[in-house]
Amino acid sequence: MQKELHISYEEFNNWAELNEQDRNLLSAAQDATGLAYVPYSQFKVGAAVLLESGKIYKAGNQENASYPVTICAERTLLSTLTSVANGEKILAMAVSYYKNSENYTQPISPCGMCRQAIVEAETRQGAPITIILGANNPENKVYKVDGIASLLPFQFTSEDLK
Repeated sequence: MQKELHISYEEFNNWAELNEQDRNLLSAAQDATGLAYVPYSQFKVGAAVLLESGKIYKAGNQENASYPVTICAERTLLSTLTSVANGEKILAMAVSYYKNSENYTQPISPCGMCRQAIVEAETRQGAPITIILGANNPENKVYKVDGIASLLPFQFTSEDLK
């Protein structure tokens, strides 16, 4: 039996079309690209989260000469939050990127491992996390989804382990 799956997302032509809170969070994610340690790829990714308390935390990706040890910005941030803001609800996450000497115009999307880490964060807090995906320039388009299910519809969760 053939079935179809549709996702819902918002598309903005540029950062100026976002509300102030989302624009500030995406700007924090772009700032977080400066925290990236990327001596091999020069591909800087930044992630920022807005917590229910109003605090914003951010992190950059961390490369390693042993490539499998590399940690994406989203997972770096989610792991750090467990230590510094354990139990605080994440309302939204923004992701942005920068590659030296190149101007990418398409929003970045979390890799599969990061999507799964976001599933775990949503499961842990019992609520979806709004995800804002941007590029390295405020004039470029932005995507926004209301939770990771839009990016990872068939999820593996703790329920699958029972």
